[in-house]
Amino acid sequence: MLDTSTTALTCFRKAAKAGEFLITAEVTPPKGGNPAHMVSMAATLKGRVHAVNITDGSRAVLRMSSLVASAILLQNGIEPICQMACRDRNRISLQADLMGAHALGIYNILALTGDPVKAGDHTDAKSVFDLEAVRLLQVIQKLNHGFDCNEKPLTDGATDLFVGAAVDPQCASWSGLQSRFERKIQAGAQFFQSQLITDFERLEKFMDKIAAGCDKPILAGIFLLKSAKNAQFINRCVPGVNIPDHIIDRLAQAKDPLEEGMKIAAEQVKIARQLCQGVHMMAVKREDLIVPILDMAGVAPVKELVTV
Repeated sequence: MLDTSTTALTCFRKAAKAGEFLITAEVTPPKGGNPAHMVSMAATLKGRVHAVNITDGSRAVLRMSSLVASAILLQNGIEPICQMACRDRNRISLQADLMGAHALGIYNILALTGDPVKAGDHTDAKSVFDLEAVRLLQVIQKLNHGFDCNEKPLTDGATDLFVGAAVDPQCASWSGLQSRFERKIQAGAQFFQSQLITDFERLEKFMDKIAAGCDKPILAGIFLLKSAKNAQFINRCVPGVNIPDHIIDRLAQAKDPLEEGMKIAAEQVKIARQLCQGVHMMAVKREDLIVPILDMAGVAPVKELVTV
């Protein structure tokens, strides 16, 4: 059993508060009971990212519980950010898991609404959506102040969760983007993780017009494109993403498309460093390539690595 008084990993929160350039990376939980591959992929990131983000049923595809997967990483000395989506749980279950996360020493939470069931591999499952991201943020704020969502005191102590939210600077509705971003700030979001960014002019406009002055870290989503076919698949299947033709052409013409994709990702990290306070690296099934990408982008190891 973890002793949370001595094993809390606070690298990510400390770096965020200090205004450092933040680096997180996404790792998918296993589809099954053996976490060995997940742990090995996350281990390659030690010393190079502030925290490892564990997905919660991303694209409504069945995987191991994000809370359990986060606890396994914590036991292996890797600081997690535990995604918590509203699709599969009601407010009782969400609060129970959030209190459990705190008890285990998992303090970083990314509050999400969740992808629709129809997008995944259990299309006949029933959605819950008792809450959505903004209301989940509000609930977490209450838990941190020692109350449940019904304003009843938490008799065994408040939580101390460092909570973030998603943002999509490429959203078609500018007014909708601004409204939801401001609502998440008001609801207690302490950091923001963006969707996959392909339009950096749009990101710059978002940072200048909407995020300016919010004093909350924005992490730009950087995705490793492995081939032109991979980029075309994402354009077809991921809502709101439009990978430009010139990038697809560059991948198609490359002798080694995977290496070219790494170069593109490194170039995007360099651009993001000029615009916002961090990057969130996504390299589905090739998390081992994230560190080489960071090296290509000239990103140094993180200043502090706290281990159990």
